[in-house]
Amino acid sequence: MVKKTFPEAMNRLYNRVFVCRKCKSKIRTDYSKIREGKAKCRKCGSRILRPKRKEKRTV
Repeated sequence: MVKKTFPEAMNRLYNRVFVCRKCKSKIRTDYSKIREGKAKCRKCGSRILRPKRKEKRTV
């Protein structure tokens, strides 16, 4: 059975969090900056980012 997570925890873990497609590092930024191409990865400098996927948490 999967436990329910709190909305505060869901916002902290997944809201405005993006992952670099090249080096897999996580970045927190706004959606508008991603769409405009202004946000880039701190490690590799790539501008190719995707939203973080929600993972299934089992007990």
